[in-house]
Amino acid sequence: MPMIAEALLYAATLPLTGKPHRKFIRYSVNLWSRAGRCARDWAEHEERSRNAIRAASADLRQKRTAVVLGSGLLRDVPIEELARDFDTVVLVDLVHLASVRLWLAAKGYRNVRLIERDLSGYDDLAAGAGPEPLGFLRSVPYLDFVVSANLLSQIGRGVKRRYEADAGRMPPDTVERLIAAHLAGLSGLACRSCLVTDIAYAVIDRNGRTHEEADLLHGISPPPAKAAWTWPVAPLGEESKEYRIEHKVVAVW
Repeated sequence: MPMIAEALLYAATLPLTGKPHRKFIRYSVNLWSRAGRCARDWAEHEERSRNAIRAASADLRQKRTAVVLGSGLLRDVPIEELARDFDTVVLVDLVHLASVRLWLAAKGYRNVRLIERDLSGYDDLAAGAGPEPLGFLRSVPYLDFVVSANLLSQIGRGVKRRYEADAGRMPPDTVERLIAAHLAGLSGLACRSCLVTDIAYAVIDRNGRTHEEADLLHGISPPPAKAAWTWPVAPLGEESKEYRIEHKVVAVW
């Protein structure tokens, strides 16, 4: 049954997605499927993410336009409050699943806009230009708030895959440069921003012993965090009965 649901969601999303981004639909469907299986274990992470975004925007003097980068499944984004409090909310991601589009339509949000966009900056760097993946935000009118929602490490993973596939045609520090470019883009905004990102992961066995750790930001340091927590991305039994995978998450605003 889960495989049928995944296939139906893929098929429904395909015609709604631009051709350049259709290859990413399966990643979004996989995330949707895992989020459903791990809903109980992910609930605290999702609520903490939403709370960070709420706190970051609470005292804004003006609430005209909000942009959410990496809006994904919207489980970690307080979309109800954003749609209520801001004149316009723009959701930006590579893929907007049909299930997300249907949910938004059912809610009747007339002020929510969806944009498909590669936020990595990879193509600019490949073309020899200085990567400015968030430069498009300068053309968004009345911009008062920008959220990077559990996106940055995903950019790092996606860029690493493309870099390895391109076999030496890209600069050796491609991953680091594009992670840094995202952070620079947020810090350079004239408006308030909120960064929520996982920064490291650990593989832990049934006895609590750590077998593997990695820096998801590849040595690039995020700004000082106002909140931090652990996200059980793969609880015991999700990938193996022998280990679980936990990510460290920070929120900055």
